[in-house]
Amino acid sequence: MSGNLATVSYIGATILFILSLGGLSNPESSRRGNLFGMIGMAIAVLATVFGPRVTPAGIPWIIGAMVVGGAVGLYAAKVVKMTQMPELVALMHSLVGLAACLVGFASYIDTSAPLAGAEKTIHEIEIYIGILIGAVTFSGSLIAFGKLSAKIGGAPLLLPGRHWLNLAGLLVVIWFGREFINAHTIADGMTPLIVMTVIALLFGIHMVMAIGGADMPVVVSMLNSYSGWAAAATGFMLSNDLLIVVGALVGSSGAILSYIMCRAMNRNFISVIAGGFGTGGGTVAKKVGAGDTAPVGEVVPISALETAELLKEAKSVIIVPGYGMAVAQAQHTVYEITKHLREKGVNIRFGIHPVAGRMPGHMNVLLAEAKVPYDIVMEMDELNEDFPDTDVAMVIGANDIVNPAAQDDPGSPIAGMPVLEVWKAKTSIVMKRSMASGYAGVDNPLFYKENNRMLFGDAKKMLDEVLVALKA
Repeated sequence: MSGNLATVSYIGATILFILSLGGLSNPESSRRGNLFGMIGMAIAVLATVFGPRVTPAGIPWIIGAMVVGGAVGLYAAKVVKMTQMPELVALMHSLVGLAACLVGFASYIDTSAPLAGAEKTIHEIEIYIGILIGAVTFSGSLIAFGKLSAKIGGAPLLLPGRHWLNLAGLLVVIWFGREFINAHTIADGMTPLIVMTVIALLFGIHMVMAIGGADMPVVVSMLNSYSGWAAAATGFMLSNDLLIVVGALVGSSGAILSYIMCRAMNRNFISVIAGGFGTGGGTVAKKVGAGDTAPVGEVVPISALETAELLKEAKSVIIVPGYGMAVAQAQHTVYEITKHLREKGVNIRFGIHPVAGRMPGHMNVLLAEAKVPYDIVMEMDELNEDFPDTDVAMVIGANDIVNPAAQDDPGSPIAGMPVLEVWKAKTSIVMKRSMASGYAGVDNPLFYKENNRMLFGDAKKMLDEVLVALKA
C-alpha cells in the first residue's frame, strides 16, 4: 500500500470515528455508532499493517500478536458478565497505558532513524510525556480495577501530607525531565527515564487509592480520558497522525464526560482527583441513639405479593435501577414486568441517574441488553418533576442517587448532589438485601419515610415473585 493510500485510509477512519462518537450520544443510534467505530478501526489497522512503514518481515509478528490479542478479547467478551463491565473497562485502560510506556521505551532505544538538534529534543519530550501519561494511566487503572472488582477496599486512602507528596513528585519529574533531555547517550538517559516512570506509577496508585468508592464512575471516565491522551502521545512518538487524532478524540470526550459526571454529583473535578470522598460499599447504617444524627422513623417492610398489588392498581410507575439490579442480573425480569404492565395500560418509565452503577451509562446498557424500549428510559432531569404525579416509584438496588439527605442535610457528604426525588411519589418501594448504606457510606432517610416500603431480598428472586403475582 502506498503512502498516499494509507493517508486517505487514515482520513476515512478518522471520519468514521467521529461519526461513531456522534452515534453513541443517543441510544437509538448507538448500534450504528458502534458499527462505524468497528469499520473505522478495521480500516486503520489494515492501512497500518500494509502501509509503507511495515516491512514484509514484520507482518507475521503483527498478525501473531493480533491473533493472540483477538483471542483474549473474544474470550473476555463471551465470559465477562455485565456486572463486571466497569472493571473490564478499567483493565482495558491499563493496557493502553502499558502500550504507551512500552512504545516510549522502544522509541527511545531505536537508533534506526537518528535525530539531531531540535528534532531530537522534540522527540525526547514526546517520549518523556508519553511514558509519564502512560504510566499514570496503567497503575491508576489497575487500582480502579481492584476497587471496582472489590479486590481493593472502596475507602479512600489519605496519606498525611499527600498533596505535598504529589507536588514533590512533580518537581522530581520535572528535574529528571531536564536531565533526560540533556543526556548525551541512551544509557545516560535511561536512568532519569526509569526514575520518572517509577514516580508516575506510584502517582497513579496514590491518586486512585485516594479516591473513594462514591466517585468511581468519575474515575472510570477520567481514566478513559487519560488513555486517550496516552494514545495521542504514542502517535507523536511514532509520527502517526491517526493515533494523534483518535487519541485526542478519546481524551477530550473522556474529559467532557468526567466534567458532566462531576456536575451530576455536584462535585468539583479537582476535588475528585484530590480524593477523600466515599467509603467502602455496604457499610451498616447507623442505629438511632441519643445525640445521633441518623434518620429517625420506622422501616415498613413489604412483600412481593403486596408490591404486585400496588403495581396492579397504579396508573403511573417510575423504576429507578441501580447497581443492585446489575449484581442480581435482574434486568430481564424487570423487562418482563415492564412489558406486562404496559400491556395493562400502565404508564411505566425508567429514571436513570448519570452516576448510577459503577461506570457512565451502566444502567442504560443493562436495560438495552434486556430490550427495554429506548423511549421509556429517561434521564433524571426529564423525570424529577413527574414524581408527585406518580403512583409507585420502584427503586431496584440504588441508594445514594435517591437519598433525600442530598437536599435536606447541608452537613451530608453528598449535600447538593442532584438525586431522583422518589420520595415525592405516592408510594416508593426500595428493593435491598439489607439496611446497609450505599457505596458512599451515607445513611438514607428515604427508608424511614411514611410513604416508603422496603422489599428485602435478592432483586431477581423478589422480582420473579412479583412477576408471578402480577400474572396470577
